[in-house]
Amino acid sequence: MFYQFALSFGIAVLAVSGVLAQGLPDGPARSLVEGTCTACHSERNITYSSGYSEADWKELSSTMVDFSADPAMRDELARYLAAHFPPNTRRAAKLVPGPRQITFREWVVPTLGQRSRDPVEAPDGSIWWAGQWGNLIGRIDPETGEMVEYPLPDSAMPHSVTPDAAGNIWYTGNKNGTMGKLDPATGEITEYKMPDPAARDPHTAVFDAAGILWFTLQQSNMIGRLDPATGDVRLVTMPTPRSKPYGIKVDADGHLWVACNGSNCLVKVDPETMDLTEVKLPIPATTVRRLDIAEDGIIWYVNSSQGRLGRYDPATGDIREWPSPSGPKSHPYALVVADGAVWYNESGVRPDPLVRFDPETETFQSWPVPSGGVYAGIIRHMRTDRNGNLLIHQSGTNRIIRVTPQDGEPE
Repeated sequence: MFYQFALSFGIAVLAVSGVLAQGLPDGPARSLVEGTCTACHSERNITYSSGYSEADWKELSSTMVDFSADPAMRDELARYLAAHFPPNTRRAAKLVPGPRQITFREWVVPTLGQRSRDPVEAPDGSIWWAGQWGNLIGRIDPETGEMVEYPLPDSAMPHSVTPDAAGNIWYTGNKNGTMGKLDPATGEITEYKMPDPAARDPHTAVFDAAGILWFTLQQSNMIGRLDPATGDVRLVTMPTPRSKPYGIKVDADGHLWVACNGSNCLVKVDPETMDLTEVKLPIPATTVRRLDIAEDGIIWYVNSSQGRLGRYDPATGDIREWPSPSGPKSHPYALVVADGAVWYNESGVRPDPLVRFDPETETFQSWPVPSGGVYAGIIRHMRTDRNGNLLIHQSGTNRIIRVTPQDGEPE
């Protein structure tokens, strides 16, 4: 299992480098926590958490590590964590009640510690996800719950998955500088390497109406175009240095729109020439993780650094923003337009709330996103299925989740 390698590797690195989690309190299980937990993530995930009871620490840790062979180890770890990191309100979310109702359906993916993310529906109705830390992609049959995982070439570390019209599954090789295609019928994987060695980290991808695959490269500060028919890859550099292109969507006219996670901009891409047009957003400290485009052409985006929801009208240039319910440090992240509303999450607070914004009434409603019996994890991308349900995830607890808005409002 991926975790078993990460655990042994992490302990070796900690022992050799002497880099220990100095922020963890003394206690008989401190070394156990350092070896087990920080092998896969920073100690900040613990010290900056909202804290849990002993029972909840057991459940949470069991979504990341297989303790079946040593439940006593799990219990010792949970006792230490509960004693030093009990529930707190430092990052408490502000949940907003309202009339709408939703339901959650969760699937726990097979390989623990993989940080499952970015679920999407394929043409046959199956749901696919990227297991970034597990170097795999996976498939769920939502009717039966059956799951299959597909290992990827070394160091692909997929950031996202996107199906094409024929049912092939494309992934972004975020660590090895490739785009990849899986044929689910045969299991065959085809890799497309970047033509420029500076293009290191394909990030998020989307197909346009002509079947061309467009993708962002965040740290490389580029946008890419791949023609599946020829394998030709073209790249263009963003106008502003370190603007970190992140989310990408296609509008009704075929133009691409890109979110800037390192600068206060949205960028429009001409699909024929790959010319880029930058739209500056009004608050200089703005950074944008994700965006989506409504049927009327309005672009909705999350102002992640400022804790705000934004609206840009390409026809008029008008820009408006609303403070997110949990405040300036709520760090809105994923976003999708569905059910006549804008849905996004607040990743900087706990629980990680799913927020619905009604553009007509300019009102918010929010729900805590479950991760089993605890509230943990984070949503990094959301899309919809053919029925208008939201497909989200909790990467910290290896869960894929379908959210179904209920028809109408309760009486």
